[in-house]
Amino acid sequence: MPETTVLLIRHGETAWNAEHRIQGLLDVPLSTTGVWQAARLAERLGSEPIEAIIASDLARAWLTAQPLAQRLGLEPVAEPRVRERDFGSFQGHTVDEVAARWPDEFHAWRARDPAWAMPGGESGHQFIARVLEALHDVARTHAGRTVAVVTHGGVLDVVYRHARALSWDAPREHQMLNAAINRLLASAAPLRLTVLEWADRAHLDTARDEIAAG
Repeated sequence: MPETTVLLIRHGETAWNAEHRIQGLLDVPLSTTGVWQAARLAERLGSEPIEAIIASDLARAWLTAQPLAQRLGLEPVAEPRVRERDFGSFQGHTVDEVAARWPDEFHAWRARDPAWAMPGGESGHQFIARVLEALHDVARTHAGRTVAVVTHGGVLDVVYRHARALSWDAPREHQMLNAAINRLLASAAPLRLTVLEWADRAHLDTARDEIAAG
């Protein structure tokens, strides 16, 4: 089966990203910066041979996908399995607030035991399983084509670790940048992911340089 080219994209920035507030499954819209990033992303990818756009149905991902879909004349497909991790009781709080309010749970979270589930949320195993199942189906359904998947930072973390054969608790060597482009090859049966390019944000940096120069 031919490989699928996957353009894996984290949503544009939200106000909660800037505040380091945990979003999880809460539906937070894009900030003004995030809207600008989505427009720049659409301009950058407008000439790519993208045949399908798959997006988390959470607003911040769905709104990031919309300008690209309009530019390419495609209808995005909602995929709940590429939502962010369910952070349960932590959602809506900053990292510092979680550390102060739930110190034991905070330390357990930071230990990155995949079997541990935060209060009211998903375990690492549950999150990893649904993300990789979704990527497997993308690779199988769109074999030989180019697909954009607009998703969340936690999903990028799972995908990168799987591609590089890194354990869940290995130190993070990668960035999960808003509206950056992460290019991979994916094949199914079993799922194999190869990172071609990671954290490409030239479309954002170039635009900011042009604004500053003007």
